[in-house]
Amino acid sequence: ATAGKTKHDIMASIYNINNININNNQPHGPQITKKEATTAIATVVKTLQKDKAALSELGRLTKTNNILGYGMPRPGIIAVRFNASFQKGGMGRSSIPLPFGLGQSEEKEGRGTMVGQVKASVDEKTGKVLAASVFRDLGYGRSFDLKV
Repeated sequence: ATAGKTKHDIMASIYNINNININNNQPHGPQITKKEATTAIATVVKTLQKDKAALSELGRLTKTNNILGYGMPRPGIIAVRFNASFQKGGMGRSSIPLPFGLGQSEEKEGRGTMVGQVKASVDEKTGKVLAASVFRDLGYGRSFDLKV
């Protein structure tokens, strides 16, 4: 395929291919603000905290750790992706003994905490969660799909 072409011709075709790829990665459609994304994330968090199946499967959503991304892939639908901490089970108190036989400390320990990646779609006009999935173990474990 490169027979008869000079090094300059090959480099020029590679440059053109790279420019095509770069131009295809430009954002399409309407953009959303961080405030809109934060509102959508808050809606998803409230929905996951209220859902009985999510509580039994994942545990209680205690906090959002960081926002991974947000946008509007289709008009009227806000897509968000973020990490969230879920806590299942007991109080998570540590069993560190206190000095002089005073018992055990009430210091919280990170036991029973799982960080999952949440991917969700929210309707821009109504604010209703259209779909939400929580991926455990960086996507290599099981996932939980919210029934909407």
